[in-house]
Amino acid sequence: MDSGRDLVKAGCAVACSAPLFFLGTGFEPVAALTWVAPLPVLLLAPRVPAPLAAGGAFLAFLLGTANGWAFQLRSHDTPMLPVGLLIDVGMSLTFALAVLAFRLPAVRGRALAAAVGAPAAWTGLLYVVSVSNPMGLMGTFANHQADVPLVLQTAAVTGMWGVEFLVLLAPSAVAALFAPGVTGAARLRTAVVVPVVFGVALGGGALRLAGTGGGTTGRVAAVATNQEVWAPDLATPAGRDLVAAYADHIAALPEGVRAVVLPEQSFRSTEARPAVLHEPMSRLARERNMDVVVGFAHLDGDVKYNYAVVFRAEGGEPATYLKHWDRVSPRGDTPVVTAAGAGVAICLDVNHSTPTREYAAAGTGLLLVPASDEGDNGRQHSRVALLRGVEHGQAVVWSARTGVPLVADGHGRVVADARTGGDGPFTTVVADVPTGPGATPYTRFGDWFAWLCLATALAVVVTARRRPLRNR
Repeated sequence: MDSGRDLVKAGCAVACSAPLFFLGTGFEPVAALTWVAPLPVLLLAPRVPAPLAAGGAFLAFLLGTANGWAFQLRSHDTPMLPVGLLIDVGMSLTFALAVLAFRLPAVRGRALAAAVGAPAAWTGLLYVVSVSNPMGLMGTFANHQADVPLVLQTAAVTGMWGVEFLVLLAPSAVAALFAPGVTGAARLRTAVVVPVVFGVALGGGALRLAGTGGGTTGRVAAVATNQEVWAPDLATPAGRDLVAAYADHIAALPEGVRAVVLPEQSFRSTEARPAVLHEPMSRLARERNMDVVVGFAHLDGDVKYNYAVVFRAEGGEPATYLKHWDRVSPRGDTPVVTAAGAGVAICLDVNHSTPTREYAAAGTGLLLVPASDEGDNGRQHSRVALLRGVEHGQAVVWSARTGVPLVADGHGRVVADARTGGDGPFTTVVADVPTGPGATPYTRFGDWFAWLCLATALAVVVTARRRPLRNR
């Protein structure tokens, strides 16, 4: 072994992969580079000892996360210490393990197992993280492909897990084809099987995009204040003024809007049913024949309840949805469906498959989501909501304070979006969007593909260890 030469190889691979990860991941990723970034360290893996392969992969990914360090240093939701550091190191370790799952069969001449092993390990490990982390997942490879609807359609069958798998399968297959010690027959099998997988996934995606499959087209709106103020108190002039300004703005929306969504915790009050909010919004909903969804924080002593209040177009008592995935407040477990067949969720709820899956199973085709982000991560989080919509065939209306209000159809096509913070008092997105297409195979069968990836990764590791090594 020439350790000095191996270190040079590793340094070159890291120097190539790290900037590609920097540009291909994060808040404004170049989606094409996400597919390329893993390739240099995967090409390296079978040519150097395992510790050096893992270390190079870890370092390349970690350096790529530098695209989010400035945000983490000033974030209150994802501070660098300890949350940001835990995310950056954890994701880098996961990628390093995936590269080892590639290397193990690759150095034994098993090209196809190497090509499949890395994406299976990556996807399976992310699934384990997702079900054990109350914050769910965002910022993964699938999130970075959110503006590529053709790739996203796989999620309607496999969930986001299929997209994660595809993104890492491509560079793994290329690296396996060029791995030393791989026979011609092994290369041929890989060169045949992997394109077939992509043909099925992308061909199916193209057919799904070409189909109609949607429901009734309706006009919807997302409205978010450009003030960077959190939940003004309705007992103060500032709170009451903002209610009046929102009411005037909603009243001036174009004709035909059937649902409008305001951000998470647009207001707060110690009253459970503050008249200063309920009276104007209820009147607007009836007069304009639209559902008005408002994020509202009810403070009861030391306890805060994070609601989305639905003022119904048909009148009557507003419905209240309590956020399901809440880290600091009591959590709800009851879904809310409007008379028009739309489900309601709040911000972090979209980082998990439920309650969107419950809504789709119940027959909804539209998801109304008040949200609140931190500027830099606004676009990324809006695309998580879009991805959830594809998984379960739901059009999405996402209204984020200090973020990116968005309207997308149930196939993940952005119909309209805008970043908050302009010159006017509000950022407004109005669009006509078809609902549905509704429940998907993923809605019915759940995380079967993630479990398949876990089983595949385990099988690749176990069977590879029984095979003799080939010379590097």
